[in-house]
Amino acid sequence: MNLTELGYVAGWRLVRALPRPVVAAAFRAGADRAHRSGGGGTARLRANLRRVVGPELPEVELDDLLRRGLRSYARYWLEAFRLPALSREQLLAGFRLAPEGVDLLAADVAAGRGAVVALPHSGNWDAAGAWVAATGWPITTVAERLKPEAIYQRFLAFRRGLGMEILPTQGGDRPAFDVLVDRLRAGAVVPLLADRDLSARGIEVDFFGGRTRMPAGPALLALRTGAPLYVASLWYEPDAACASIEGPLPVPGEDSGPLDQRVRALTQRIADRLAAGIARHPEDWHMLQRMWLDQRGTGDGEPRPVSTPPAVTGPV
Repeated sequence: MNLTELGYVAGWRLVRALPRPVVAAAFRAGADRAHRSGGGGTARLRANLRRVVGPELPEVELDDLLRRGLRSYARYWLEAFRLPALSREQLLAGFRLAPEGVDLLAADVAAGRGAVVALPHSGNWDAAGAWVAATGWPITTVAERLKPEAIYQRFLAFRRGLGMEILPTQGGDRPAFDVLVDRLRAGAVVPLLADRDLSARGIEVDFFGGRTRMPAGPALLALRTGAPLYVASLWYEPDAACASIEGPLPVPGEDSGPLDQRVRALTQRIADRLAAGIARHPEDWHMLQRMWLDQRGTGDGEPRPVSTPPAVTGPV
């Protein structure tokens, strides 16, 4: 076991063993230290938040938003480490989906048509997946491969232990996209992180006034299967991780153009709705990586550090 893996294992065990108030104070202090000392991830989060709030927000207010954003990210890690120790009742109580979203997803699962849910890197997406599984709905998603392999395997075991079916982006028995098509047709919920492309083959979209790339997976799955496509907004309240979903989004018909054109149009619709949700809760958007195509400097563009959890992302 290398030092990185040892650190993750120790974190999982220690955070679950200690009283939450003690651990929460430590994580909050760590976030505040990161805010004071700066660093590549902090600088990128600041730059990304500036895009969200626009140039008019005074620097002092942006700095306060940055501090709250780092505290929110620390809270994600704290709660992710503690999730495996929670009972089903605690998982259900610790996450709240707006009632209309509950009704929509319940109807989709019951009808056997499944649902695609495009998520931002906001709030606690792991708690959202655990809540879906605890509710009794089938859930399948995709995890990017992370090096070292031992860390990747531990995150797979972590999420599978919460009741989620996790498919690898590469190296599975079948292509992940084909499996997701089958799962949707069997009535599963398929959540996919959709606000940042990791493949270099994503769809270029407008996002907060700049150009970025987002994965084509959510749009392509909806077009291929006819499953309803929703866009989620995730954020934190003091007592729970929360979410709402918007949709189903209107899907371009075959008469509106070739498949690639329809995928681009639908991915832009996803981007617009992701932006609206992030704008409502910018402090809970955990985007510490390069986001826009014109971003340079502050260490942007380097490989994602191993200290960031492996994201659940689109398969194509």
